[in-house]
Amino acid sequence: MSPVLAGVLQLLALMAALALAYVPLGNYLARVYSSPKHLRIEKWIYKGIGADPDTEMRWPAYLRGVLAFSVAGVLFLYLLQRLQGVLPGSLGFASIDPDQAFNTAASFVANTNWQSYYGEQAMGHVVQTAGLAVQNFVSAAVGIAVAVALVRGFARSRTGELGNFWADLVRGVVRVLVPIAVVGAVILVACGVIQNFSGIHEVGQFMGGSQQWNGGAVASQEVIKELGTNGGGYFNANSAHPFENPTPFTNLFEIFLILLIPVALTRTFGVMTGSVRQGYAILATMATIWLAFVALMMWTEFAHHGPALQAAGGAMEGKEVRFGIGGSSIFAVSTTLTSTGAVDSFHSSYTGLGGGITMLGMMLGEIAPGGVGSGLYGMLVMAVIAVFIAGLMVGRTPEYLGKKIGTREIKFAACYILITPALVLVFTAAAMALPTPGDSMTNGGAHGFSEILYAYTSASNNNGSAFAGLNADTQWFNTTLGLAMLLGRFLPMVFVLALAGSLARQQPVPTTKGTLRTEKPLFSGLLVGAVLIITGLTYFPALALGPLAEGLA
Repeated sequence: MSPVLAGVLQLLALMAALALAYVPLGNYLARVYSSPKHLRIEKWIYKGIGADPDTEMRWPAYLRGVLAFSVAGVLFLYLLQRLQGVLPGSLGFASIDPDQAFNTAASFVANTNWQSYYGEQAMGHVVQTAGLAVQNFVSAAVGIAVAVALVRGFARSRTGELGNFWADLVRGVVRVLVPIAVVGAVILVACGVIQNFSGIHEVGQFMGGSQQWNGGAVASQEVIKELGTNGGGYFNANSAHPFENPTPFTNLFEIFLILLIPVALTRTFGVMTGSVRQGYAILATMATIWLAFVALMMWTEFAHHGPALQAAGGAMEGKEVRFGIGGSSIFAVSTTLTSTGAVDSFHSSYTGLGGGITMLGMMLGEIAPGGVGSGLYGMLVMAVIAVFIAGLMVGRTPEYLGKKIGTREIKFAACYILITPALVLVFTAAAMALPTPGDSMTNGGAHGFSEILYAYTSASNNNGSAFAGLNADTQWFNTTLGLAMLLGRFLPMVFVLALAGSLARQQPVPTTKGTLRTEKPLFSGLLVGAVLIITGLTYFPALALGPLAEGLA
């Protein structure tokens, strides 16, 4: 079987699996976040944290819940790392330095999982399981909660209430993430992923010295890192490590986990707003972008330019032989079009244009299908922008799902789409202008610029993947990337929840013959165009200096 055919068959199998899960999981999520009942274990949790799950919240109260919970998470994870040296199960590792502890705490709470450390050489069992793995669950649940709040903003009228954050958070963990993660972890263990609490042990001799590995609860963390679009690896090699991702099947299964909830949430959106066709329109937009990126990535990596690539059957540098170009390309596109950050290959070793595709995927705002929760609310904000553009074209007041898109709503949407590009470009410019950050670049020229541009793009969009080649374990990068991750995660949530509150207070607008049919393919095409044009206008100069210059050289 040719490598190209193998890649296409993997793509078709993945799409078939997602199609089978789409309706049942999407409907289940809608029931979870619409049910008035609470499970017994949920009642115990509410009692323990002192929350009343039946109290409806307006958007400022909902936002305060998100921020308070996240601040507590940052402080707890920071202290856990700083105290690692005196904790049991530390495997003899010392406490984490302050700047790196801040960076890691900000990273995992912000659902970014950027790592400036070697996982197997820095974090013991307690920090990995009680700190990082826990944040993999709750940070994902926060993202889903904010997305559901925005959906309620479209679905409700004449009220500013968006639900209860604590109820949404707990349900996301207890009813959605934990059950799927348990099943997924069993599948990964059955396929060869390790799951233990063993210490450091020698596995043989390597170049005259002993090679050492430590075990860990890898399967349980691997499944939630993909399912929750987190991305932090137990080992430094991340999902390229055979203990995390041993076979082509596990590779495809982990891609399935990455895309599962973001795709299903479009069905949830349609069910909760009373029009499943609206959900299909959003899904079609996401699928169009994702498929186009996968096709472009495969083309750039399979193109045979030069004898080395011809002998290898494509650009195999930096890729695992057991996955090949097809599996690696699908993984790279899926992880950068979502806020996952897991990698099964070195993005820095991709062709110049291939590396640019991974960056562009993040620059789109990671909305195709995007992160857990963040992908849906990001795409819905872009839908508001697209409806506004359509209204300007025909001279009619923009409407979406029976809600008028007025001055207030478009200001919230505009602020949302401006935050991330501002963070990326300002931090990248500062790093290139100052004398010391440039010392962290392994390469010079366009590729070196791409290393720094990729780092801030990854951090600000809460992706977490690295281009490789950049030494990010410095005070400058630990601090600025940590700030970029926090601001890139929580500032957009402010405007999403404010938009949700504004929409929920509105009175529904009746549908007329002049209403834009947002469930039609025409609107999906307009939405794809709006996403690509806005991103292209924003980032094209930076891309021209980095991956485009390298790819065309």
